[in-house]
Amino acid sequence: MSNAMNKRFLIVCFLLSLCGYSQEDAWVYFNDKPNAAAQLSTPLNFLTQRALDRRTNQGILLNENDVPIHQDYIDGITAAPGITVKAKSKWLNCLHVRGTISDINALTLLPYVNRVHFADASLNSKQPRTKTINPVNKHMDVLANFNYGNSNNQIEMLNGHLLHQANYTGTGKIIAVLDSGFINVNSTAPFQRLFDNNLILGGYNFVSRDVNVYSLHNHGTMTLSCMGGYVDGELVGTAPDAQYYLYVTEDISQENPVEESYWVEAAEEADRVGADIISTSLGYYKFDDTNYGHNYSEFTGDTAFASKGANIAFSKGIVVVASAGNSGSSAEPLNHVGVPAEALHVLAVGAVKSDETYATFSSIGPSFDGRIKPDVMAKGQASVVANTSGNIQTASGTSFSCPIISGMIASFWQAIPWATNQQVVDFVKQSADRYVNPNNQFGYGIPDFQLALNNALSVNHNSGGRFLVHPNPVQDNLFVSFPDGFQEAKISLYNAIGQIVFEKNIQNTDVSLSLNNINSGIYFYKLNSNSFVQTGKIIKN
Repeated sequence: MSNAMNKRFLIVCFLLSLCGYSQEDAWVYFNDKPNAAAQLSTPLNFLTQRALDRRTNQGILLNENDVPIHQDYIDGITAAPGITVKAKSKWLNCLHVRGTISDINALTLLPYVNRVHFADASLNSKQPRTKTINPVNKHMDVLANFNYGNSNNQIEMLNGHLLHQANYTGTGKIIAVLDSGFINVNSTAPFQRLFDNNLILGGYNFVSRDVNVYSLHNHGTMTLSCMGGYVDGELVGTAPDAQYYLYVTEDISQENPVEESYWVEAAEEADRVGADIISTSLGYYKFDDTNYGHNYSEFTGDTAFASKGANIAFSKGIVVVASAGNSGSSAEPLNHVGVPAEALHVLAVGAVKSDETYATFSSIGPSFDGRIKPDVMAKGQASVVANTSGNIQTASGTSFSCPIISGMIASFWQAIPWATNQQVVDFVKQSADRYVNPNNQFGYGIPDFQLALNNALSVNHNSGGRFLVHPNPVQDNLFVSFPDGFQEAKISLYNAIGQIVFEKNIQNTDVSLSLNNINSGIYFYKLNSNSFVQTGKIIKN
């Protein structure tokens, strides 16, 4: 091709891009969900029993955003000329699409489309813009690797070892880990205990639309190890007996708004399977295409797509924990906590050093609307993790302070199974060392999970409503705490066929009952005190 022809070709390509032929990302929102009421009458068609139980236990009603997107709408958008559907969200009743500006705008002519919202905000306001591609370095919040260490400090800093000593190790709780990949989790020693005990419940790659989670990227491997890793004498995660789902939502080849849509899809799946906690060491501020980046003014808690999804996840009874980010040393305003950690109902976790001083890389607050962010802190500089070879090393980033807290929340929530997700978050914040005097670096500070547990048990004990039967699951000793005004009671345990296997009269104290002679299994209990009767279920390990 001659130079003149080459120049004409480039000019034509440039003009075509200006005329709307370049590919854009956008969300297509629908007007409604036909037959939603009928679908809500059969919720097991779209939610597991465990997801329904979590709602019931916390007094959460089903609503229309629980219902899947109407399939005819999905089919119509998929068949539209020039449109590629990248992701979907039933919670927000929308699809993430890619296409030219004109093809995306044409979707508004469909009668069931409410609106389209471009990832490039300037296209929504019809303002001219110049497209700039500035690839973001995807270091995944990991700043450096250091020499070998041990995990005592990162657990003891939170008084998490005291909960472990009481057999609160996350048993019965499910954590969904949203990350970039989990290389060799299925084949290296630090995770063998999880597989031996059937604690890995499944996984999915939302980027490639398959179950390949074990052969791409190391970031999720390291974050998971902070919660579920176990190497005797070297690494003990903060929730070694919790159960886990592993979800890939991060496309390591690019930084694009579609990753927020993958994130929301995974959060919806975490809800569907009944997860209690979402742990995500991912954050969004700037994208490869500079027109797609978030502005600090958007960090009002419910503006960004992933932040909206995170808030809805919380409304379903899930505790959502996110890394605050590693931009603390960046120029203002890039040093602020990003998406989804800035969301109204996300517990954003910043990083401290082993001596509990601020790690200077940790992103700071407040949110744009003045809320305290980060919420709490944990060890994030020289955290002890497992790498993809199964070796124990240290690494730094809020990527690791986040799962350290997530695992502790699972262990803590095991100890207070009656608590709602809001109560769990409140107890954790209130136990933190700067709760009465928060600041932009530490938020409310470093939690003390033993103090949180003491406070929770005290509140429940004095609430006047119910007996507290804990821990559940139980291994050896079962404790019964009386509500105010009760002096004595009789506790009975029944097996699955209704036979009494244990019965005892107890007095108004924190009573310890030895269950050493009872076989492992599921039992039902009944507490009788005068005319008051309380029933429930316990698991004996």
